[in-house]
Amino acid sequence: MSKYIWYLVKIQGERNGARITLASNQNTMEKYLNDAIIGNKNMLATFSSKGEMLRLSYPNHDNRQYLKYFHTGVKVNDSNIIYLHDDINNTYIQYYDTDTNILNTEITNTYFNLKIVQTDFVTIKEDILVKKYSFINDSNIEQDIKFLIHSELLSDQNNFISGMKLDNGMVQFAHDFSIATFSKLEKIFAGQINGTSNNIGSGIIGGKDYVGMSKDSGISFDIGKLPAGHRKDIEICIYIDENKKTMHDFIDEIERIRKIDFNKELNDTKAYWRKYVKEHDGLKIKEPQNSYEEKILNVYKRSILLFPLLMNEETGGIIASPEVDEELSQCGRYAYCWPRDAVFITQALDILKMNKEADKFYSEFCRITQSKNGMWEQRFYTDGRLAPCWGYQVDETASVVYGVYNHYEYTKNEEFLKENLHMCELAITFLKKYVYDVLENTGKYSVSYDIWEENDRGIHMYSLASIFSAFDTMKKIYKALGKNVSDFENNRLKEEKINKNIKEIDELMLKVKEYIEQNLYDENRKSYVRNTEDRRIDISLLGAVYPFNVFSPKEKKVLNTVENINLTLRTYTGGYQRYENDGYRNGSPWPISNLWMTLYYLEIGEKKKAKETFDFVLKTVGKHSFLGEQVDNSTLKPNWVIGLGWSHAMFIIVLEKLSNIK
Repeated sequence: MSKYIWYLVKIQGERNGARITLASNQNTMEKYLNDAIIGNKNMLATFSSKGEMLRLSYPNHDNRQYLKYFHTGVKVNDSNIIYLHDDINNTYIQYYDTDTNILNTEITNTYFNLKIVQTDFVTIKEDILVKKYSFINDSNIEQDIKFLIHSELLSDQNNFISGMKLDNGMVQFAHDFSIATFSKLEKIFAGQINGTSNNIGSGIIGGKDYVGMSKDSGISFDIGKLPAGHRKDIEICIYIDENKKTMHDFIDEIERIRKIDFNKELNDTKAYWRKYVKEHDGLKIKEPQNSYEEKILNVYKRSILLFPLLMNEETGGIIASPEVDEELSQCGRYAYCWPRDAVFITQALDILKMNKEADKFYSEFCRITQSKNGMWEQRFYTDGRLAPCWGYQVDETASVVYGVYNHYEYTKNEEFLKENLHMCELAITFLKKYVYDVLENTGKYSVSYDIWEENDRGIHMYSLASIFSAFDTMKKIYKALGKNVSDFENNRLKEEKINKNIKEIDELMLKVKEYIEQNLYDENRKSYVRNTEDRRIDISLLGAVYPFNVFSPKEKKVLNTVENINLTLRTYTGGYQRYENDGYRNGSPWPISNLWMTLYYLEIGEKKKAKETFDFVLKTVGKHSFLGEQVDNSTLKPNWVIGLGWSHAMFIIVLEKLSNIK
């Protein structure tokens, strides 16, 4: 481990891309395999396919999540509780309103012929999560219905949480937050602050409405007697305060919120997202003529809707995916900003006309997170603070430099280059030290994790390719600025100094390429290999072609490598693993692996192979057109986090490439 890493969290388990997993059964994994995501710029929530709310984060998308569970149910006549997310007689249909982040779940209890339509959305104007329930009695008799909510929150205060009943709901609070769950409906059957879990199964919540300390709380709304064929609607609001208000003021705020017309808010939220999709339709994809084209369009639009849910609007930070696992029981958390992931996401943002958001990532987030020595650490909170890490990986630093110029190519904003020139030069200084230590075999700076963040031994092909590209990028930045380079910062940069830097960069680029040829091409295997100490085939070897352009795609050694990739990494289903003998989740294929291969085939003009490789990705699309990190090789269903920004970004990049092919 590099001595330049001061922050290290040691986590036991299987390492993967800064994502840690421990063996567990499927039930405990369900909350990590969410199916749907909603939110606005500050609040984010994830859901199962049965409508269960799994995660709730605020005021940033990477912030701690508040829910241990949030269960809802009904008591029909004298029945025990029928949980909406888990009952043998329930059937489910789930869908988003077209071109929105508004989620609908239709739950039908076939025993009582009761249908519940649950609509979940986060308002655009305010940070309020609204859960609208429509109760429809499809039976031929009158039915008495009570609606129950039972929730337990998570607190960093040894999970001690207090609760308090409101006239129309409840408040659960700890020292750093208060969460109100309430309705516009005045009539509440009961509320209980202590011991709810002991009797909720009977469908009965006692009337203990005092303030008390407990982990869970529950409320029961009296929907009333619903005649056959009739329906009744109720709106539940969830509002969070970071204890910036007194409880008295907080309750006053709840009363204000209760007066809001949420039908209007629903329509306004629909209109906002539909306008957003239209404004960011950067590729102008034509209306689909068949189901194949429709699937492509759906993933495209879902990508447009996903990206704003990954971004911190204030700082420009971008999380990898909306998964927060505070206890690190299944993974190392995805709701952090990896500079590497974010760089590819910013390219997708530029394609989708989200240039300001991409600009913000570099001009604000990257500038506040760069170390004094020029490097970027493995991952960060979106407010710029360092997140838990287990090392550093040099491609994070090289990728940012690459990304700066890549963003410029979309915007042609010279001022952007000027503003970020010093940041890039500082990064290049660090990368030079890395390369010199590689060439001199000192190991001082050159101890780095690979792209998958599993191996910190040896020198990695992808890392060197990213550095090669960063050097080339720096030359392009100088060229783009031209004479103007010396026209700012009090002539800090002189032509002589620039030329000297370019000369050194040219020399190092040649040496890097030489090093790769001598140390990372295996003559026995007739292939480039992933590492000086690990001679396995790795899909990331393609990074030396795209995006880093170390080699042309038709060079003999590259062709040999691609042949080996197909022999060793392509599964019988057509998906590609990351590398030989990948043990993470049984060596599942990753969509980004196939998208990488698609880009390569398009580069060499193999359109048929490109389509075959791309089609596998379409087969893996999850519910609601989300792409996951990886998929089960047998079922092709996502088997780890849904809504991975990197996967969606690569999908958009492929679509752009396809749109430019005549």
